[in-house]
Amino acid sequence: MYSLMKLFLISFSLLFGGINGEMGSNQLLGPRKVPKLFVFGDSYADTGNTKRDTEAWALPYGITFPGKPSGRYCDGLIATDFLEKVLGAESPYLYRTHGRKKKIKRGMNFAFGASKMLESSPNSPFPNITAQVNFLVDFVLAGRVYGDITSSDVSLISYAGGDYIYYIDQNRPAAGLKAIVEKVVDNLHVNMIILSGLLFKKIAVTSLQPIGCLPSYTSASSFKSCNESQSALVELHNKLLKQVVAKLNEQSRVMKKGQHFFIIDIHNAFMTVLKNKGNKRFKNPMKSCCEGYCGRSSDGEKLYTLCDDPKSSFFWDEVHPTQEGWRSIYSVLGKPLTEFLTKP
Repeated sequence: MYSLMKLFLISFSLLFGGINGEMGSNQLLGPRKVPKLFVFGDSYADTGNTKRDTEAWALPYGITFPGKPSGRYCDGLIATDFLEKVLGAESPYLYRTHGRKKKIKRGMNFAFGASKMLESSPNSPFPNITAQVNFLVDFVLAGRVYGDITSSDVSLISYAGGDYIYYIDQNRPAAGLKAIVEKVVDNLHVNMIILSGLLFKKIAVTSLQPIGCLPSYTSASSFKSCNESQSALVELHNKLLKQVVAKLNEQSRVMKKGQHFFIIDIHNAFMTVLKNKGNKRFKNPMKSCCEGYCGRSSDGEKLYTLCDDPKSSFFWDEVHPTQEGWRSIYSVLGKPLTEFLTKP
């Protein structure tokens, strides 16, 4: 309800001359500016928002880039970094470091590792994705986005299934997953509508990666095959998400809003690479480089082991790809993603 009230305020402001009275046709139709990237999500997108007591701020995270822990859940660059390069955007500010600035001239990354879609208390250190989108709504309503939202700017919701993984790990009844999937996708739908209310012309959302192929689930088969017990929920999530995005695009077409909604299909990219079609360098792509409790130690003893070369591994830890893994994913995503991001 809170989000919908904000959406009403945004729509009202735009109807009567734009937020802060600055939204004019010259902004949307003028020369293409350096695009801004606004990111919402979890550890697949977080470039350093989580607190420093999380494992992403401990070695060996960050050993490839920047050579020390940076808050990325990876040995180096992650999806957000590769996306900004494809877009030609400047690196988004971190909400952790710039959330209180009066004005932001670049985009912003609101993603927090361990965030979910459904579960979050108001003061949680891991605000859920809806809360993150509301952070941007507050920025826009307060006139804190320099130049407002332009036609070249991109918003991304990156969702890696935190609600589902938590549910599965709690050994709760599989029959209850369908209702959770439907609720998650409904929330994604609402958040995309809110972003469209901010006049983003390009709104992207990731498909759900094959959860059963993560090392945390393939360890039972000695990292030789995916755990198919999670396939149904992943398939349902991606099916419902496609329906939502198709509906939003059709509404945009009929209403001549000029807004484009796009699924960044990391599920297909993951599967392409894991089947050794995308990159031959990964000899055992379902096995992680950092095994055990990566980034943790006890009484001075490391609780993990590390491979010799992260570049030879697709997965960094039991959930997240390596820098080379993300590079291979974005290589598979290729031309369709570039065309969506860079279209006028």
